[in-house]
Amino acid sequence: MTIFTPKTSKNLDFSSIIVLLCLLFGIFSQTACSKTEKGCATPTPSTLSEDQQILDYCATNKITYVKDSRGFYYQIIKQGNTTKPNLNSSISITYNGTFLNKSSFDSGSNTFTLNDLITGWKYGLPLIGEGGEIILLLPSNLGYGVNGGGCIPPNTPLFFNVKLTSVK
Repeated sequence: MTIFTPKTSKNLDFSSIIVLLCLLFGIFSQTACSKTEKGCATPTPSTLSEDQQILDYCATNKITYVKDSRGFYYQIIKQGNTTKPNLNSSISITYNGTFLNKSSFDSGSNTFTLNDLITGWKYGLPLIGEGGEIILLLPSNLGYGVNGGGCIPPNTPLFFNVKLTSVK
């Protein structure tokens, strides 16, 4: 006994195959375009320079910033103790990263070697000691640059709140 018995046998002609492939491509391309990485939001596009976007963000959110000569902005929330990290330090941190529209792209607690992190963190975290907390506003050249990374598009300025819980 067979469950499926074709009543007629038809061969698909070339044009039918092309139509079928186009339909499948249309379906799959639409689902691929809407797919985003888990937990990733999208930054708001802007015609302003990255520097102006950061300045506007600071003004709107009443951040009393310092502009470092290397191009990033920061506000020390808590100085911490005198144990400050260097590039070879193993650091434990709790952090939150958002786009300037305040949508979060990453957060967590982890241990890293400072030298393995983005340039803006290499510059900013040695400004505070163990137990300290800092806000970092990074232009893209000190973050993920012209290539972006993960769900972070190219040329995107970023906001981080970082607590330095341990330095070894």
